[in-house]
Amino acid sequence: MARLAEYDIEDGEGGAVLTLSGPYLVSTIGALDGELRKIEGPIARVDLSDVTEIDTVGAWIACNIASEHEAEITGASERAQRLLGALEGTGSEQDMRPERLPVWTRVPDAMGEKVYNARSGIVGVVSFLGALLISAGNLIRHPRRFRTVALVKQLELVGVAALPIIGLMSFLIGVVIAQQGAVQLAAFGAETLTVNLVGRITLRELGVLMTAIMVAGRSGSAFAAEIGTMKLTEEIDAMRTIGIAPMEALVIPRIMAAVLMMPLLGFYASCMAIIGGAVVGELMLGIPFWTFLSRIQDVVPTYDVWVGLLKAPVFGLIVALAGCYNGMQVKGNSEEVGRRTTLSVVAAIFAVIVLDAFFAVFFTKVGWA
Repeated sequence: MARLAEYDIEDGEGGAVLTLSGPYLVSTIGALDGELRKIEGPIARVDLSDVTEIDTVGAWIACNIASEHEAEITGASERAQRLLGALEGTGSEQDMRPERLPVWTRVPDAMGEKVYNARSGIVGVVSFLGALLISAGNLIRHPRRFRTVALVKQLELVGVAALPIIGLMSFLIGVVIAQQGAVQLAAFGAETLTVNLVGRITLRELGVLMTAIMVAGRSGSAFAAEIGTMKLTEEIDAMRTIGIAPMEALVIPRIMAAVLMMPLLGFYASCMAIIGGAVVGELMLGIPFWTFLSRIQDVVPTYDVWVGLLKAPVFGLIVALAGCYNGMQVKGNSEEVGRRTTLSVVAAIFAVIVLDAFFAVFFTKVGWA
């Protein structure tokens, strides 16, 4: 059985002498390490003459003890001297952390860096839009290159497959709006105006807006993840190699599907929200279901419907552009796919809400208030 490392402390000339003996290897000094760290009192010398074997860990322990007690190391073999020389200076306790700048300096620096780095994002978006316009022009000149099957598949994925979740979400939103609106209007004895509230707010604003948010989370993220994974596995490079333009085969069908389906999904969502409001009217307000629906035609102006339908394709374009652009920017590793997918959803929702605010001001200015 291999001998374990040992130590002994003796009084000597000029102070205590710590004598290390046995093999000071990483495999033999585990039980001794804690005891060596607890040694107190001044030590004048660390004697290594009885050490039979030593490695980097053993040399580091001897060097650390000598540095802590300002002791001299004696009796070191040639191998021990080489290891101690290599470890010289590694036990410095100097603070290696950089100086932390004050907050009034860090915040402007961070903001400036983010603004400066935004230029690459702007250049990338402009380049993507340019490539998209060039690809669209090529398809107009050569219509036989357009991938109809890909467009039909994306129409199904973006539109038909989304009907259940969008319908359920919109129905519940209509229920909530009608119920909460009726409670507030009851204070003024105007419960019948719940019809106006549900009809106008869903057809003009919430129907299309909530649909855009749902499509961004459902289809926009799918666009980014699918294209990003293809970029990561070099499928897009392979498509370029065999002469297939990725913008024509992957991006344009997805953008067209989102633009074409958003008006239909938005109108469908508004109708489901109105049905939800009608159910609340029947159960809580005593307004018959069909009477509620017929009143919608009287209290909702036609231009409210047009406002929602005009905003829908723009929202669809924004959602699809955000998803496809971020998917095409994936590079490096699989973590980038998740990051870009999240970024596409956040960017799309943010842009949709900002554009909705601009649309609200614009349509008010043109008299469609």
